[in-house]
Amino acid sequence: MIKLPYKILLCSVCVSLRLILPGQLFAQVVKTSFKFDFGNGKAAPGYQKVGPDEVFDGAKGYGFDFGSKIIAVTRDGGRKLTGGYVTNDQPFYFSVNVPEGNYKVTLTVGDIKGSGDITVRAESRRLMLEKVKTNNSAKKLSFIVNIRKPEISTGGKVALKPREFGKYDWDDKLSLEFNGAKPCVDALEIEKVDDQITVYLAGNSTVVDQDDEPWCSWGQMIPRFFKPGVAIANHAESGLSLGSFLNSHRLDKVLSVIKPGDYLFIEFGHNDQKEKGPDDGAYKSYTERFKLFINKTREKKAIPVIVTSTSRRAFNDSNKVVNTLGDYPDAARKVAIELNVPLIDLNAMSARFYEALGNEGSKKAFVWYPANSFPNQPKDLADNTHFNSYGAYELAKCVIEGIKSNHLGIDRYIIGAPPFDPAHPDPAETFSQPASPKNSTVKPDGN
Repeated sequence: MIKLPYKILLCSVCVSLRLILPGQLFAQVVKTSFKFDFGNGKAAPGYQKVGPDEVFDGAKGYGFDFGSKIIAVTRDGGRKLTGGYVTNDQPFYFSVNVPEGNYKVTLTVGDIKGSGDITVRAESRRLMLEKVKTNNSAKKLSFIVNIRKPEISTGGKVALKPREFGKYDWDDKLSLEFNGAKPCVDALEIEKVDDQITVYLAGNSTVVDQDDEPWCSWGQMIPRFFKPGVAIANHAESGLSLGSFLNSHRLDKVLSVIKPGDYLFIEFGHNDQKEKGPDDGAYKSYTERFKLFINKTREKKAIPVIVTSTSRRAFNDSNKVVNTLGDYPDAARKVAIELNVPLIDLNAMSARFYEALGNEGSKKAFVWYPANSFPNQPKDLADNTHFNSYGAYELAKCVIEGIKSNHLGIDRYIIGAPPFDPAHPDPAETFSQPASPKNSTVKPDGN
């Protein structure tokens, strides 16, 4: 046997070890930590200065993205980081190329000589910071963003649907959307972290990170309610059932990265009920697949959680919500009891939420909008399954209550979530969030 000498290249910002054979040159380094100082003037020590004209390109690996227009404001050139900031009266994006994993993002925001009001989303409209206000000051705030790729380390890749190509959740970048009445961004730090409890979400269009206004889901709202220590990895996709989630290798993807102590929240039913094969049904394939997901998760020493499907908006003459999901919510509950799995009964909680708003008022939680509410919308939108930002936000609060009532270990990382009763929701009239730039009138897959 011929023994070849080798060298191992080590670097604090490399994502893997490489074998270098004699005569080979290898200089690729993949960065996983960054420090950016926004605005004009000199950079603070240890930071990369980013001016308003720094447009993203793949070779450089960072920059303002998706056609963003930026204004740089200088307040005090002698103060590092907080002496200047970037802003605009329209939402703007900044992206950085990073490998797969969890990242701690730390933002310095605010205007030391004025007011600031910023809402921050990540990737495909995941809510991270909500209406953070500053007054003649700056704040430093941190949150966790999960980055994923279609490739599976154990072999193969996720079979993406056509609508997922170009989705910010599946590209090579960590992208941040800066929005709000006056978003003032002074500095940004990004660092890969491997010590987070990761909550994986498996589900359909009521869970997925919806790309476009006015569509929204609880899965993209729930990151706002967790401080660092917990990462939300939303692998849900519109139109999926337990079977199609499995067949498109999404469970394989989750199982390839989930670690002991992580969670898998599982919510299906809307699309499963459309499967009409001889072995399909709530107490047949649906139940058996649920058990498969649970057992596979437990084999990884992770924690499965069953979330019953959100109710559709359907009322009877007594102003009570009608169950349109057949036996599927009941089947999910029975699996939870049989296998001793924590249950978050979102089906029941969502029904109480709609009933509290009433038949007509509950439209305010869904994508119900008259024609011309959005660009290129000649017809009314009237959808009784898919939520707008208000409905998704309230349902995320329901899930948070379910986490608390089940005494799941991640409850110690919950922030900004006082006790919530879906029978007494926040008034729709007082709810508002700044809209993201992208919008669409195309209904998500599934019903």
